[in-house]
Amino acid sequence: MSATVDAAALDFSAWLRPGDTVIWGQAHAEPLTLTRALMAQRQAVQHLRPRLLLGIPSSDTVRPEHGDAFDFISYCGTGANRALAKAGLLDVLPVPYSQIPALLRGGPLKVDVVLVQVSPADAHGHHSLGLGNDLLVAALDVARVVIAEVNEAVPWTHGVRTLHANQISLCVPAQCAPLVAVPEAPSPTDLAIARRVAALIGDGATLQMGLGGTADATLQLLTDRRDLGIHSGLVGDGLVALAESGALTNARKTIDRGVSIAGLLVGSARLQRHAHRNPALQLRGSEYTHGADVLRQIDHFVALNAAIEIDLSGQINAEVAGGQYVGAVGGAPDFLRAAHLSRGGLPIVALPATAGARSRIVARLSGPVSTPRCDAGLIVTEFGVADLRGLTINQRRRRLLDIAHPDHQEALERLAHGDQPAA
Repeated sequence: MSATVDAAALDFSAWLRPGDTVIWGQAHAEPLTLTRALMAQRQAVQHLRPRLLLGIPSSDTVRPEHGDAFDFISYCGTGANRALAKAGLLDVLPVPYSQIPALLRGGPLKVDVVLVQVSPADAHGHHSLGLGNDLLVAALDVARVVIAEVNEAVPWTHGVRTLHANQISLCVPAQCAPLVAVPEAPSPTDLAIARRVAALIGDGATLQMGLGGTADATLQLLTDRRDLGIHSGLVGDGLVALAESGALTNARKTIDRGVSIAGLLVGSARLQRHAHRNPALQLRGSEYTHGADVLRQIDHFVALNAAIEIDLSGQINAEVAGGQYVGAVGGAPDFLRAAHLSRGGLPIVALPATAGARSRIVARLSGPVSTPRCDAGLIVTEFGVADLRGLTINQRRRRLLDIAHPDHQEALERLAHGDQPAA
């Protein structure tokens, strides 16, 4: 049986070794009691110089001033990670999401210590991983130390992995409620894009969607569909509305029939209540949510992803904006490629046509190619849908110009043909 100590008595220096790699549940699965305690003890562990593998942050627990004690690695530059990147402290892992679990299991990124937020144990001593299986499944398989924050408010979710008390090195009662987020109302642009996306999606589709205004608005417009399914890296409150409307049944899925599959739950208390002991919503590790062997089995797979900018050949930058690392390679390459191969699948990338005064459809990317043009499919802006599948470079250019903001089309066309913009 694992020992239990209060947070005030937790001494990380007794559990860490020099150069250890530490990971914790990302987004709303972050064990706040533990991560805040680790930051507070940074001077005591400074000589050990742990490496922190950071995921999507939903808190401001980790800040640039903590760089005196820790090295930071992450696959993404979202949320609080942006401040680390701007300060030159974030070492970016530029790989598709499907590759990360193998890196956590072995090699230079092998995990040593896992901090995890769990539900109270059941009658048999098993804890649920609560709000996220995701990357934790791979990390828990190889970790030397597992410190669990036991949180009475964490829902018991059906997942591929539970933790028995004898698999936990130390238990710490939670002092913080689980993180939540109330979805913001979609903007008029989000709604305009969502209408075009929703018009493409028919009954029986299996959906993968990220978070954000366009994804939320799209789900709101699908409540009149029938027998939709979910297989996604993460889900938010839009899943609840879809389920309550009767549109989400998972009845036509070719795998996991009758069950929504996700890796992370990122939403409000409403989502957490919906997930509690709900066998129709199950969490899996990233090797299952993003793995090619799994995804290739799904018919009518609709992948909806975002981007920072897209060039006129279909190359997609989802990582860098204004010279700063703000996004990720993420799961888009995995999901878009799967949707291409799926019978009746739709590989969709949706984005506003502009960011301020700047066009997001560009002649040349200002950042890296996160998804190659061979994996681009349907590009959607508020001005239309460009289906690039099977098109030549010249044909793609024309389609993408048509869905760019009208104010930028002429300049884009000149740049596309190598002309200089007018003085």
